[in-house]
Amino acid sequence: MPKFAANLSMLYQDAPFLDRFALAHGAGFEAVEFLFPYAWDAGQIAERLRRHDLQLVLFNLPAGDWNAGDRGMACDPRRSDEFRAGVASALAYATELQVRQVHCMAGKPPTGLAPERARANYIDNLRYAADQLAGAGINLLIEPINQYDMPGYLLNHSRQALDIIAEADRPNLFLQYDIYHMQRMEGELSNTIAAHLPMIKHMQAADTPGRHEPGSGEINYRHLFAHIDALGYDGWIGCEYLPAGDTNAGLAWRQQLCA
Repeated sequence: MPKFAANLSMLYQDAPFLDRFALAHGAGFEAVEFLFPYAWDAGQIAERLRRHDLQLVLFNLPAGDWNAGDRGMACDPRRSDEFRAGVASALAYATELQVRQVHCMAGKPPTGLAPERARANYIDNLRYAADQLAGAGINLLIEPINQYDMPGYLLNHSRQALDIIAEADRPNLFLQYDIYHMQRMEGELSNTIAAHLPMIKHMQAADTPGRHEPGSGEINYRHLFAHIDALGYDGWIGCEYLPAGDTNAGLAWRQQLCA
């Protein structure tokens, strides 16, 4: 059976963030992920992880002003200093929280920036971040995101991400494969996962339409989870979806689709 991590940015949104760790543990999760830790002291989060016997498996590098529309800054040459400061902050949190993987959001190229310049800057920043994280034994991940939910985002396809990883040429740079995003952008889920499994170090799951629980939409998750298991994937699958109703009531899919 695949290993599922509760995404605390999306699940249990009716509870304060620091209370969500207890709720995830109570629902049987052994691991969690979330978007950003930076609004809280790392010690507060570490204490919740210890208290509830949870492993933190993933969070993102700082992505700028989320409420103002930022979705990362790695492709923007005007923000290189800000990006590097964010890498330092992420490394400090990851070290204290014992996280072995962090995700770098590519961002949206600013108006007027040539696509090839945005891509080159992104690769330069990935190399820098990967080098900084390598000494602590931390992987850097990149994730293609669908253009419908996030218009203008630089990275949209798995092949595009794999080409960037190859060009950046860092041994700790890998692919984060979000099943929901890739169903919307390209389909061909089973074959893509099988073909590139050595480069995939984290997965995330939601269904479409609606980005709700697996099994609520068009993706054949019963087949896909069995397929991922048969391939020998030993990483985590983050439950990065918007519950259609009560979070715990919706978690029945774990038994229904993985029996």
